Amino acid sequence: MANPFVHVELNTTDLDTAKSFYQRLFDWKLEQHDMGGGMHYTMITVGEGTGGGMMAHPMPGVPSFWLPYVLVDDIAAATERARSLGATIVRDRLEVPEAGTLSIFTDPTGATLGLWQPKAR
Repeated sequence: MANPFVHVELNTTDLDTAKSFYQRLFDWKLEQHDMGGGMHYTMITVGEGTGGGMMAHPMPGVPSFWLPYVLVDDIAAATERARSLGATIVRDRLEVPEAGTLSIFTDPTGATLGLWQPKAR
């Protein structure tokens, strides 16, 4: 299948409570990573299926939400195509060191989706 969902991310207003809740609810392995600059990211390993992550919400005043990411071959082209089709770009291409590049957009109906291009190995 082209362009599968590859990552699901929780942006939460209370990271400690979210980690405790989801770890007790599901059989998820949570592993915290220091991203530098005082930022922490918790990877979620689920065994089979699409894993994800969680982090303290980067946008003050916005409620917690889950954000899915879709795999793309060319993040620049996919981001521009979304824009040309009427999407609003929320986060233009952002490199995640050692991992890849993401972008986030809101589609014409108001739904938000992330795009992900892994770093070439």
